[in-house]
Amino acid sequence: MDPATLARIQFGFIACYHFLFVPMSIGTGLIMAIEQTRAYKSKAAEDIAAATFWSKVFTLCFAVGVATGITMEFSFGTNWADYSRFVGDIFGAPLAAEALFAFFLESTFLGVVLLGKNKVSPKFYLASSWLAWGGSLLSALWIIIANSWMQTPAGFTVEQTATGSKAVMTDFFTAALNYSTLPRYFHVVVALIIMGALVAVAIGAYHMLHDKKEFGKKALRIGTIVALVAAIAMMPAGHQQAVEVAQQQPEKLAAMEAQYADGPAGMTIIGFVDEATQEVKAIEVPIPGMTSILISGDPTYEIQGLNSFDSDDIPSVGLVFQTYHLMILAYGLICLWVLLAIIASVKAKKGKEPSKGLLKALLFAPIFPIIAIQTGWMVAEFGRQPWIVYHQLRTVDAYSQAVDPTELVISLVLFVVVYLAIFIVFLRLFFHLAKQGPTEADRTGTSVGSIADKLAGGAKAAGEATAAAEGAAAAKEVK
Repeated sequence: MDPATLARIQFGFIACYHFLFVPMSIGTGLIMAIEQTRAYKSKAAEDIAAATFWSKVFTLCFAVGVATGITMEFSFGTNWADYSRFVGDIFGAPLAAEALFAFFLESTFLGVVLLGKNKVSPKFYLASSWLAWGGSLLSALWIIIANSWMQTPAGFTVEQTATGSKAVMTDFFTAALNYSTLPRYFHVVVALIIMGALVAVAIGAYHMLHDKKEFGKKALRIGTIVALVAAIAMMPAGHQQAVEVAQQQPEKLAAMEAQYADGPAGMTIIGFVDEATQEVKAIEVPIPGMTSILISGDPTYEIQGLNSFDSDDIPSVGLVFQTYHLMILAYGLICLWVLLAIIASVKAKKGKEPSKGLLKALLFAPIFPIIAIQTGWMVAEFGRQPWIVYHQLRTVDAYSQAVDPTELVISLVLFVVVYLAIFIVFLRLFFHLAKQGPTEADRTGTSVGSIADKLAGGAKAAGEATAAAEGAAAAKEVK
Protein backbone atom coordinates (compact mmCIF):
# COMPACT_ATOMS: atom_id res chain seq x y z
CA MET A 1 0.00 0.00 0.00
CA ASP A 2 1.38 3.43 -0.93
CA PRO A 3 2.27 5.88 1.89
CA ALA A 4 -0.38 8.44 0.92
CA THR A 5 -3.13 5.80 1.25
CA LEU A 6 -1.74 4.68 4.62
CA ALA A 7 -1.71 8.30 5.79
CA ARG A 8 -5.31 8.72 4.64
CA ILE A 9 -6.36 5.57 6.52
CA GLN A 10 -4.64 6.81 9.67
CA PHE A 11 -6.20 10.27 9.51
CA GLY A 12 -9.57 8.84 8.54
CA PHE A 13 -9.52 6.50 11.54
CA ILE A 14 -8.64 9.35 13.92
CA ALA A 15 -11.30 11.65 12.45
CA CYS A 16 -14.09 9.04 12.50
CA TYR A 17 -13.19 8.03 16.05
CA HIS A 18 -13.13 11.65 17.23
CA PHE A 19 -16.46 12.27 15.55
CA LEU A 20 -18.12 9.61 17.64
CA PHE A 21 -17.91 11.96 20.63
CA VAL A 22 -18.56 15.35 19.01
CA PRO A 23 -22.20 14.49 18.11
CA MET A 24 -22.73 13.09 21.61
CA SER A 25 -21.28 16.25 23.15
CA ILE A 26 -23.18 18.82 21.08
CA GLY A 27 -26.38 16.75 20.97
CA THR A 28 -26.59 16.09 24.71
CA GLY A 29 -25.51 19.69 25.38
CA LEU A 30 -28.88 20.89 24.09
CA ILE A 31 -30.71 18.38 26.30
CA MET A 32 -28.64 19.63 29.26
CA ALA A 33 -29.55 23.26 28.55
CA ILE A 34 -33.25 22.42 28.20
CA GLU A 35 -33.23 20.50 31.48
CA GLN A 36 -31.39 23.34 33.22
CA THR A 37 -34.12 25.69 32.00
CA ARG A 38 -36.81 23.39 33.39
CA ALA A 39 -34.98 23.20 36.74
CA TYR A 40 -34.59 27.00 36.86
CA LYS A 41 -38.31 27.50 36.33
CA SER A 42 -39.68 24.77 38.57
CA LYS A 43 -37.02 24.72 41.34
CA ALA A 44 -38.18 21.12 41.87
CA ALA A 45 -35.56 18.75 43.29
CA GLU A 46 -36.27 16.09 40.67
CA ASP A 47 -35.74 18.59 37.85
CA ILE A 48 -32.49 19.80 39.42
CA ALA A 49 -31.38 16.16 39.63
CA ALA A 50 -32.22 15.58 35.95
CA ALA A 51 -30.34 18.73 34.92
CA THR A 52 -27.32 17.63 36.94
CA PHE A 53 -27.43 14.19 35.33
CA TRP A 54 -27.36 15.65 31.80
CA SER A 55 -24.52 17.97 32.80
CA LYS A 56 -22.51 14.87 33.71
CA VAL A 57 -23.28 13.22 30.37
CA PHE A 58 -22.31 16.37 28.45
CA THR A 59 -19.08 16.74 30.44
CA LEU A 60 -18.05 13.14 29.81
CA CYS A 61 -18.57 13.43 26.03
CA PHE A 62 -16.85 16.83 25.93
CA ALA A 63 -13.77 15.59 27.82
CA VAL A 64 -13.23 12.50 25.67
CA GLY A 65 -13.92 14.48 22.48
CA VAL A 66 -11.22 17.03 23.33
CA ALA A 67 -8.68 14.34 24.22
CA THR A 68 -9.21 12.41 20.97
CA GLY A 69 -9.24 15.42 18.65
CA ILE A 70 -5.78 16.76 19.47
CA THR A 71 -3.90 14.24 17.34
CA MET A 72 -5.51 15.43 14.09
CA GLU A 73 -3.65 18.72 14.37
CA PHE A 74 -0.39 16.82 14.93
CA SER A 75 -1.02 14.91 11.69
CA PHE A 76 -1.16 18.15 9.71
CA GLY A 77 2.46 18.88 10.57
CA THR A 78 3.81 15.35 10.17
CA ASN A 79 2.01 13.20 7.59
CA TRP A 80 0.51 16.15 5.71
CA ALA A 81 3.27 18.76 5.82
CA ASP A 82 2.89 19.72 2.14
CA TYR A 83 -0.83 20.22 2.67
CA SER A 84 -0.14 22.39 5.72
CA ARG A 85 2.21 24.58 3.72
CA PHE A 86 -0.45 25.07 1.05
CA VAL A 87 -3.38 25.88 3.36
CA GLY A 88 -1.53 27.42 6.32
CA ASP A 89 -2.46 31.00 5.50
CA ILE A 90 -6.13 30.02 5.14
CA PHE A 91 -6.49 27.60 8.05
CA GLY A 92 -4.61 29.70 10.59
CA ALA A 93 -7.53 32.06 11.21
CA PRO A 94 -10.43 29.59 11.68
CA LEU A 95 -8.40 27.11 13.74
CA ALA A 96 -7.07 29.87 15.98
CA ALA A 97 -10.58 31.30 16.35
CA GLU A 98 -11.91 27.85 17.22
CA ALA A 99 -9.36 27.52 20.03
CA LEU A 100 -9.38 31.10 21.32
CA PHE A 101 -13.09 31.91 21.12
CA ALA A 102 -15.19 28.77 20.86
CA PHE A 103 -13.22 26.31 22.99
CA PHE A 104 -12.52 28.88 25.71
CA LEU A 105 -16.19 29.91 25.74
CA GLU A 106 -17.37 26.32 26.01
CA SER A 107 -14.82 25.21 28.62
CA THR A 108 -15.16 28.37 30.73
CA PHE A 109 -18.93 28.15 31.08
CA LEU A 110 -18.81 24.37 31.44
CA GLY A 111 -16.57 25.08 34.44
CA VAL A 112 -19.35 27.25 35.87
CA VAL A 113 -21.86 24.42 35.30
CA LEU A 114 -19.56 21.93 37.01
CA LEU A 115 -18.41 23.99 39.98
CA GLY A 116 -20.56 27.09 40.29
CA LYS A 117 -24.00 25.86 41.29
CA ASN A 118 -23.99 27.61 44.67
CA LYS A 119 -21.41 30.25 43.76
CA VAL A 120 -23.24 32.23 41.07
CA SER A 121 -26.81 33.47 40.69
CA PRO A 122 -29.41 31.04 39.27
CA LYS A 123 -29.81 33.20 36.15
CA PHE A 124 -26.08 33.23 35.47
CA TYR A 125 -25.90 29.48 36.09
CA LEU A 126 -28.69 28.92 33.57
CA ALA A 127 -27.04 31.25 31.06
CA SER A 128 -23.78 29.35 31.55
CA SER A 129 -25.48 26.11 30.51
CA TRP A 130 -26.70 27.64 27.26
CA LEU A 131 -23.35 29.37 26.64
CA ALA A 132 -21.47 26.10 27.15
CA TRP A 133 -23.69 24.53 24.50
CA GLY A 134 -23.37 27.65 22.32
CA GLY A 135 -19.59 27.38 22.59
CA SER A 136 -19.74 23.83 21.22
CA LEU A 137 -21.84 25.08 18.28
CA LEU A 138 -19.37 27.90 17.65
CA SER A 139 -16.51 25.41 17.75
CA ALA A 140 -18.28 23.27 15.17
CA LEU A 141 -18.79 26.34 12.98
CA TRP A 142 -15.07 27.12 12.78
CA ILE A 143 -14.24 23.50 11.98
CA ILE A 144 -16.95 23.44 9.29
CA ILE A 145 -15.53 26.68 7.86
CA ALA A 146 -12.10 25.07 7.51
CA ASN A 147 -13.46 21.84 6.05
CA SER A 148 -15.87 23.64 3.74
CA TRP A 149 -13.03 25.72 2.33
CA MET A 150 -11.37 22.44 1.31
CA GLN A 151 -14.62 21.45 -0.44
CA THR A 152 -15.39 24.78 -2.12
CA PRO A 153 -12.36 27.12 -1.78
CA ALA A 154 -12.98 30.86 -2.15
CA GLY A 155 -11.46 34.21 -1.16
CA PHE A 156 -7.88 33.29 -1.98
CA THR A 157 -5.16 33.34 -4.60
CA VAL A 158 -2.37 30.86 -5.25
CA GLU A 159 1.21 32.10 -5.05
CA GLN A 160 4.45 30.32 -5.90
CA THR A 161 7.12 30.14 -3.21
CA ALA A 162 10.56 28.53 -2.94
CA THR A 163 8.94 25.39 -1.43
CA GLY A 164 6.00 25.20 -3.84
CA SER A 165 2.55 26.72 -4.27
CA LYS A 166 0.67 28.37 -1.40
CA ALA A 167 -2.92 29.55 -0.97
CA VAL A 168 -3.00 33.13 0.28
CA MET A 169 -6.19 34.61 1.73
CA THR A 170 -7.47 37.70 -0.07
CA ASP A 171 -10.86 38.06 1.62
CA PHE A 172 -11.51 36.54 5.05
CA PHE A 173 -15.31 36.67 4.91
CA THR A 174 -15.44 35.21 1.40
CA ALA A 175 -13.12 32.39 2.48
CA ALA A 176 -15.02 31.75 5.73
CA LEU A 177 -18.51 31.99 4.23
CA ASN A 178 -17.57 30.08 1.09
CA TYR A 179 -20.13 28.38 -1.13
CA SER A 180 -20.75 25.39 1.13
CA THR A 181 -20.19 26.66 4.69
CA LEU A 182 -23.74 27.54 5.71
CA PRO A 183 -25.55 24.61 4.00
CA ARG A 184 -23.06 22.14 5.47
CA TYR A 185 -23.19 23.72 8.93
CA PHE A 186 -26.99 23.61 9.02
CA HIS A 187 -26.94 19.99 7.84
CA VAL A 188 -24.34 18.92 10.41
CA VAL A 189 -25.86 20.71 13.42
CA VAL A 190 -29.31 19.24 12.75
CA ALA A 191 -27.72 15.77 12.59
CA LEU A 192 -25.94 16.33 15.91
CA ILE A 193 -29.15 17.49 17.57
CA ILE A 194 -30.90 14.32 16.36
CA MET A 195 -28.07 12.32 17.91
CA GLY A 196 -28.47 13.93 21.34
CA ALA A 197 -32.26 13.68 21.21
CA LEU A 198 -32.22 9.95 20.49
CA VAL A 199 -29.69 9.40 23.27
CA ALA A 200 -32.26 11.04 25.57
CA VAL A 201 -34.97 8.80 24.12
CA ALA A 202 -32.90 5.67 24.77
CA ILE A 203 -32.01 6.68 28.33
CA GLY A 204 -35.62 7.60 29.02
CA ALA A 205 -36.81 4.24 27.68
CA TYR A 206 -34.28 2.41 29.86
CA HIS A 207 -35.50 4.09 33.03
CA MET A 208 -39.13 3.52 32.10
CA LEU A 209 -38.23 -0.18 32.01
CA HIS A 210 -36.61 0.10 35.42
CA ASP A 211 -37.02 1.99 38.68
CA LYS A 212 -36.97 5.70 37.72
CA LYS A 213 -40.07 5.85 35.59
CA GLU A 214 -40.84 9.55 36.17
CA PHE A 215 -37.36 10.62 35.06
CA GLY A 216 -37.66 8.20 32.15
CA LYS A 217 -40.96 9.72 31.01
CA LYS A 218 -39.55 13.25 31.05
CA ALA A 219 -36.34 12.25 29.24
CA LEU A 220 -38.36 10.36 26.64
CA ARG A 221 -40.72 13.30 26.12
CA ILE A 222 -37.93 15.90 25.71
CA GLY A 223 -35.92 13.61 23.45
CA THR A 224 -38.95 12.85 21.30
CA ILE A 225 -39.91 16.51 20.83
CA VAL A 226 -36.35 17.56 19.93
CA ALA A 227 -35.88 14.54 17.64
CA LEU A 228 -39.16 15.22 15.82
CA VAL A 229 -38.32 18.89 15.18
CA ALA A 230 -34.76 18.05 14.09
CA ALA A 231 -35.85 15.13 11.85
CA ILE A 232 -38.27 17.46 10.05
CA ALA A 233 -35.58 20.16 9.79
CA MET A 234 -33.24 17.61 8.21
CA MET A 235 -35.38 17.56 5.05
CA PRO A 236 -34.73 21.20 4.02
CA ALA A 237 -31.17 20.84 5.35
CA GLY A 238 -30.57 17.84 3.11
CA HIS A 239 -32.20 19.57 0.14
CA GLN A 240 -30.05 22.67 0.62
CA GLN A 241 -26.94 20.49 0.85
CA ALA A 242 -27.86 18.62 -2.35
CA VAL A 243 -28.37 21.87 -4.26
CA GLU A 244 -24.96 23.14 -3.12
CA VAL A 245 -23.24 19.89 -4.16
CA ALA A 246 -24.98 19.95 -7.55
CA GLN A 247 -23.78 23.50 -8.18
CA GLN A 248 -20.26 23.30 -6.76
CA GLN A 249 -19.17 19.64 -6.89
CA PRO A 250 -20.96 17.95 -9.80
CA GLU A 251 -18.56 14.96 -9.83
CA LYS A 252 -19.55 14.17 -6.24
CA LEU A 253 -23.27 14.37 -7.06
CA ALA A 254 -22.87 12.08 -10.07
CA ALA A 255 -20.94 9.56 -7.95
CA MET A 256 -23.61 9.64 -5.23
CA GLU A 257 -26.18 8.23 -7.68
CA ALA A 258 -23.65 6.52 -10.02
CA GLN A 259 -24.89 8.69 -12.88
CA TYR A 260 -22.53 8.06 -15.80
CA ALA A 261 -24.45 9.73 -18.62
CA ASP A 262 -25.79 13.30 -18.75
CA GLY A 263 -29.50 13.60 -18.10
CA PRO A 264 -32.22 13.54 -15.43
CA ALA A 265 -31.28 11.45 -12.38
CA GLY A 266 -33.49 9.06 -10.49
CA MET A 267 -33.00 8.08 -6.85
CA THR A 268 -31.73 4.69 -5.82
CA ILE A 269 -32.90 2.97 -2.64
CA ILE A 270 -30.21 0.31 -2.59
CA GLY A 271 -27.93 -1.19 -5.19
CA PHE A 272 -24.52 -2.15 -6.49
CA VAL A 273 -22.17 -0.35 -8.90
CA ASP A 274 -19.83 -2.14 -11.30
CA GLU A 275 -17.34 0.62 -12.05
CA ALA A 276 -15.57 -1.41 -14.75
CA THR A 277 -18.71 -1.80 -16.88
CA GLN A 278 -20.49 1.30 -15.54
CA GLU A 279 -23.53 -0.81 -14.73
CA VAL A 280 -25.77 -0.05 -11.77
CA LYS A 281 -27.98 -2.81 -10.42
CA ALA A 282 -30.34 -1.13 -8.04
CA ILE A 283 -33.86 -0.67 -6.71
CA GLU A 284 -35.01 2.86 -7.47
CA VAL A 285 -37.69 5.14 -6.08
CA PRO A 286 -40.63 4.72 -8.49
CA ILE A 287 -40.68 8.41 -9.34
CA PRO A 288 -38.76 9.34 -12.52
CA GLY A 289 -36.10 11.99 -12.03
CA MET A 290 -36.44 12.00 -8.22
CA THR A 291 -32.91 13.34 -7.61
CA SER A 292 -33.50 16.02 -10.26
CA ILE A 293 -36.72 16.96 -8.48
CA LEU A 294 -34.95 17.27 -5.12
CA ILE A 295 -32.31 19.53 -6.62
CA SER A 296 -34.36 21.75 -8.89
CA GLY A 297 -38.04 20.79 -8.55
CA ASP A 298 -37.96 19.71 -12.21
CA PRO A 299 -37.90 15.96 -13.07
CA THR A 300 -36.30 16.77 -16.45
CA TYR A 301 -33.39 18.72 -14.92
CA GLU A 302 -30.19 17.32 -16.41
CA ILE A 303 -27.30 16.30 -14.18
CA GLN A 304 -23.81 16.11 -15.57
CA GLY A 305 -22.74 12.46 -15.71
CA LEU A 306 -19.39 11.00 -14.68
CA ASN A 307 -18.38 10.39 -18.30
CA SER A 308 -18.35 14.16 -18.85
CA PHE A 309 -15.40 14.57 -16.46
CA ASP A 310 -11.75 13.73 -16.75
CA SER A 311 -11.28 10.20 -15.40
CA ASP A 312 -8.49 11.47 -13.13
CA ASP A 313 -10.96 13.79 -11.38
CA ILE A 314 -13.59 11.17 -10.53
CA PRO A 315 -13.86 9.79 -6.97
CA SER A 316 -14.37 6.13 -6.12
CA VAL A 317 -17.92 5.76 -7.41
CA GLY A 318 -18.75 2.55 -5.55
CA LEU A 319 -17.52 3.95 -2.24
CA VAL A 320 -19.41 7.24 -2.56
CA PHE A 321 -22.54 5.48 -3.85
CA GLN A 322 -22.68 2.98 -0.97
CA THR A 323 -21.91 5.43 1.85
CA TYR A 324 -24.46 7.91 0.50
CA HIS A 325 -27.21 5.31 0.40
CA LEU A 326 -26.29 4.00 3.83
CA MET A 327 -26.74 7.56 5.09
CA ILE A 328 -30.17 7.82 3.45
CA LEU A 329 -31.19 4.41 4.83
CA ALA A 330 -30.06 5.46 8.31
CA TYR A 331 -32.17 8.63 8.06
CA GLY A 332 -35.19 6.52 7.13
CA LEU A 333 -34.62 4.39 10.23
CA ILE A 334 -34.24 7.55 12.32
CA CYS A 335 -37.67 8.69 11.16
CA LEU A 336 -39.12 5.27 12.00
CA TRP A 337 -37.62 5.34 15.51
CA VAL A 338 -38.85 8.89 16.06
CA LEU A 339 -42.32 7.62 15.21
CA LEU A 340 -41.90 4.81 17.77
CA ALA A 341 -40.74 7.37 20.34
CA ILE A 342 -43.84 9.49 19.65
CA ILE A 343 -46.09 6.47 20.22
CA ALA A 344 -44.33 5.63 23.50
CA SER A 345 -44.34 9.25 24.68
CA VAL A 346 -48.03 9.77 23.92
CA LYS A 347 -48.93 6.58 25.76
CA ALA A 348 -46.87 7.64 28.77
CA LYS A 349 -48.47 11.08 28.80
CA LYS A 350 -51.94 9.50 28.85
CA GLY A 351 -50.95 7.41 31.85
CA LYS A 352 -50.65 4.20 29.85
CA GLU A 353 -47.57 2.02 30.11
CA PRO A 354 -45.80 1.56 26.74
CA SER A 355 -45.09 -2.08 25.94
CA LYS A 356 -41.74 -3.49 26.99
CA GLY A 357 -41.02 -4.44 23.40
CA LEU A 358 -41.49 -0.83 22.27
CA LEU A 359 -39.27 0.52 25.05
CA LYS A 360 -36.58 -2.07 24.33
CA ALA A 361 -36.64 -1.10 20.66
CA LEU A 362 -36.04 2.54 21.65
CA LEU A 363 -32.82 1.52 23.41
CA PHE A 364 -31.28 1.13 19.94
CA ALA A 365 -32.31 4.60 18.73
CA PRO A 366 -28.82 6.24 18.96
CA ILE A 367 -27.29 3.66 16.59
CA PHE A 368 -28.94 5.14 13.50
CA PRO A 369 -27.77 8.75 13.83
CA ILE A 370 -24.25 7.43 14.49
CA ILE A 371 -24.38 5.53 11.19
CA ALA A 372 -25.90 8.51 9.36
CA ILE A 373 -23.31 10.96 10.70
CA GLN A 374 -20.31 8.74 9.99
CA THR A 375 -21.42 7.80 6.47
CA GLY A 376 -22.41 11.40 5.76
CA TRP A 377 -18.87 12.57 6.49
CA MET A 378 -17.53 9.73 4.34
CA VAL A 379 -19.66 10.90 1.41
CA ALA A 380 -18.31 14.44 1.85
CA GLU A 381 -14.67 13.36 2.06
CA PHE A 382 -14.62 10.45 -0.40
CA GLY A 383 -16.64 12.50 -2.85
CA ARG A 384 -14.02 15.27 -2.85
CA GLN A 385 -11.24 12.89 -3.91
CA PRO A 386 -8.81 12.88 -5.65
CA TRP A 387 -8.55 16.47 -4.36
CA ILE A 388 -7.63 17.39 -0.81
CA VAL A 389 -8.44 21.01 -1.72
CA TYR A 390 -11.04 20.80 -4.46
CA HIS A 391 -9.51 21.51 -7.89
CA GLN A 392 -6.49 23.15 -6.24
CA LEU A 393 -4.34 20.46 -4.56
CA ARG A 394 -4.44 16.72 -5.11
CA THR A 395 -4.24 14.38 -2.14
CA VAL A 396 -1.17 12.58 -3.51
CA ASP A 397 0.65 15.93 -3.71
CA ALA A 398 -0.26 16.91 -0.14
CA TYR A 399 1.34 13.97 1.62
CA SER A 400 4.73 14.41 3.32
CA GLN A 401 7.06 12.30 1.21
CA ALA A 402 9.65 11.97 3.99
CA VAL A 403 7.43 9.79 6.17
CA ASP A 404 8.34 6.10 6.20
CA PRO A 405 5.36 3.77 5.56
CA THR A 406 6.57 1.47 8.35
CA GLU A 407 6.31 4.32 10.82
CA LEU A 408 2.77 5.02 9.61
CA VAL A 409 1.78 1.43 10.28
CA ILE A 410 3.37 1.48 13.75
CA SER A 411 1.68 4.74 14.72
CA LEU A 412 -1.66 3.52 13.34
CA VAL A 413 -1.43 0.37 15.49
CA LEU A 414 -0.60 2.54 18.52
CA PHE A 415 -3.61 4.74 17.82
CA VAL A 416 -5.90 1.71 17.53
CA VAL A 417 -4.66 0.27 20.83
CA VAL A 418 -4.79 3.55 22.78
CA TYR A 419 -8.12 4.64 21.32
CA LEU A 420 -9.63 1.23 21.99
CA ALA A 421 -8.65 1.58 25.65
CA ILE A 422 -10.15 5.08 25.79
CA PHE A 423 -13.33 3.83 24.13
CA ILE A 424 -13.73 1.02 26.65
CA VAL A 425 -13.29 3.48 29.53
CA PHE A 426 -15.78 5.87 27.92
CA LEU A 427 -18.38 3.14 27.44
CA ARG A 428 -18.01 1.98 31.04
CA LEU A 429 -18.45 5.54 32.34
CA PHE A 430 -21.28 6.39 29.96
CA PHE A 431 -23.32 3.24 30.60
CA HIS A 432 -22.74 3.61 34.34
CA LEU A 433 -24.11 7.16 34.20
CA ALA A 434 -26.98 6.22 31.90
CA LYS A 435 -28.09 3.24 34.00
CA GLN A 436 -27.66 5.08 37.29
CA GLY A 437 -29.62 8.12 36.16
CA PRO A 438 -30.15 11.03 38.59
CA THR A 439 -29.00 10.20 42.11
CA GLU A 440 -30.09 11.55 45.47
CA ALA A 441 -26.93 13.66 45.60
CA ASP A 442 -27.89 15.22 42.23
CA ARG A 443 -30.98 16.82 43.77
CA THR A 444 -28.81 19.68 45.10
CA GLY A 445 -27.12 20.17 41.73
CA THR A 446 -23.60 20.21 43.17
CA SER A 447 -22.59 16.57 42.61
CA VAL A 448 -21.77 17.29 38.98
CA GLY A 449 -18.46 18.67 40.15
CA SER A 450 -17.37 15.21 41.30
CA ILE A 451 -17.25 13.93 37.74
CA ALA A 452 -14.97 16.83 36.82
CA ASP A 453 -12.30 15.51 39.17
CA LYS A 454 -12.53 12.03 37.65
CA LEU A 455 -12.53 13.28 34.08
CA ALA A 456 -9.68 15.72 34.65
CA GLY A 457 -7.33 12.83 35.37
CA GLY A 458 -8.85 10.68 32.64
CA ALA A 459 -8.68 13.40 29.98
CA LYS A 460 -5.09 14.22 30.94
CA ALA A 461 -4.08 10.56 30.67
CA ALA A 462 -5.91 10.20 27.35
CA GLY A 463 -4.29 13.33 25.97
CA GLU A 464 -0.84 12.21 27.08
CA ALA A 465 -1.34 8.74 25.60
CA THR A 466 -2.54 10.00 22.22
CA ALA A 467 0.15 12.68 22.11
CA ALA A 468 2.77 10.06 22.94
CA ALA A 469 1.57 7.84 20.10
CA GLU A 470 1.79 10.69 17.59
CA GLY A 471 5.00 12.00 19.12
CA ALA A 472 6.73 8.64 18.74
CA ALA A 473 5.98 8.64 15.03
CA ALA A 474 6.95 12.30 14.69
CA ALA A 475 10.31 11.71 16.37
CA LYS A 476 11.13 8.98 13.90
CA GLU A 477 10.06 11.18 10.99
CA VAL A 478 12.33 14.00 12.16
CA LYS A 479 15.25 11.58 12.59
